[in-house]
Amino acid sequence: MPFMAGHRTGDRAALTAAVALTAAVMLLEVAGGYVSGSLALLSDAGHMLRDVLALLLSLGAVIIAERLPTKTRTFGYHRVEVLVAFVNGLLLIVLAGAILWEAAQRLSAPVAVGGTVMGAVGAVGLAANIAVAYILHGRDDLNVRSAFLHVLGDTLSSVAVIAAALWIALTGQTFVDPLLSGAIAVVILASSYPLLRETVAVLLQYTPSGLDFDEVVRAIEGVDGVKNVHNVHLWSLCSHINILDAHVVTCASDCAATGAIKREIRRRLLAFDVKYSTLEFETEPCPGCGELCRIEAD
Repeated sequence: MPFMAGHRTGDRAALTAAVALTAAVMLLEVAGGYVSGSLALLSDAGHMLRDVLALLLSLGAVIIAERLPTKTRTFGYHRVEVLVAFVNGLLLIVLAGAILWEAAQRLSAPVAVGGTVMGAVGAVGLAANIAVAYILHGRDDLNVRSAFLHVLGDTLSSVAVIAAALWIALTGQTFVDPLLSGAIAVVILASSYPLLRETVAVLLQYTPSGLDFDEVVRAIEGVDGVKNVHNVHLWSLCSHINILDAHVVTCASDCAATGAIKREIRRRLLAFDVKYSTLEFETEPCPGCGELCRIEAD
């Protein structure tokens, strides 16, 4: 099956730029936290260190996925993107838990913070995060989307740092810092759930989201010469490759007629973004499919 990987070049360039910018801001926040005594900046630097690692994982997954299939890995490495997206989703949950824990600690034991330096470094971090989010936004790759969610968390964190710095500078009260951190954690948790749900659906080979299984079957059975379709399996290899396997019962009497039916089925499948299919043609339903042919309602 000739999967093409050329479209991933843009993903690789975007992730490379994201790694460089995020790492630079992380180092800046470490320096700013040390100078100002801001635990918020140092904590956010730790947050960004997690994101640098996540972005490196994502970049590595994109590079690995470009490798061609082999005799022992006939589907190539496309599924790597889903595995990395799943791990990144878990990291988002762990990160949110760590932020909530740290926020609780700060509420019980407030820390004095230099608001001016904290705000200035936070502003630089916000600008860099917006740039990285813009680079990664709108891409279909699940793996890149998971990286985007990490950067989105950084962007919200930078906003919180700036807001906290302004409040501290005006009032001298530091309780706002952990409150905003807790709010960020809730947003991160809310954004990680859909990502995990989608990656699990791909790993368990569910019907791709947005596709109606019955409508796909009707489209195939609507082709002239098709009597019946059974043993249908519709699933995703990764975020951009949908695959269908099916047994097609036909009244075609020769190879030329069967070939025409096959071409028309594949043409119709393109409307459902199914570009790769394996179709087995039969003159009557096969008796040996057994449980594979059973489809129950969810």
